[in-house]
Amino acid sequence: MDQEKVNTQETAEAQQTEQQAEQAAPELSPEEKLQQSLDEAEARIADLQDKYLRLSAEFDNYRKRTIKEKSEIIKTAAEKTITAILPVLDDMERALLNMQKSDDAQALREGMELINAKFLKILSQEGLNKIETEGADFNTDFHEAIAMIPAPSEDQKGKVLDCVQTGYKLNDKVIRHAKVAVAQ
Repeated sequence: MDQEKVNTQETAEAQQTEQQAEQAAPELSPEEKLQQSLDEAEARIADLQDKYLRLSAEFDNYRKRTIKEKSEIIKTAAEKTITAILPVLDDMERALLNMQKSDDAQALREGMELINAKFLKILSQEGLNKIETEGADFNTDFHEAIAMIPAPSEDQKGKVLDCVQTGYKLNDKVIRHAKVAVAQ
């Protein structure tokens, strides 16, 4: 019961305050009301335009920052790959110097094979893998047929017989198709 009295008193006080505010404010003419409404609308428009300009500038800054970050990532990735390959370059330079001094073809061959193996290992660590073609079924996702050869046997039809140029995948994306001869 006491709560109802308090609520009734609060409601009465609110109504009284509202009536006093209406009496205190002089009655506005229709033109004045219209002008007041126009002023409020113009203030709202100015506020929204300001927010729009700020948001537009913020987005433009974001776009520029992401382009710059992407460029930095690309430069850093190239630097990482080049740094990984530098030891192979050093080995090649040493091999060339030794070729001038040595006549042992077998030792030179073994040195070049070691350099080649090291180079392939580094490329593999960077995500480069050779597309296997030997005895594989012809697949247009990985192979490019440059010749059709009569099949030596029926079971070899549609299979790769010879690889003319090795194909490579970088992180499971084909960057060069293997050029192959296919049995028909």
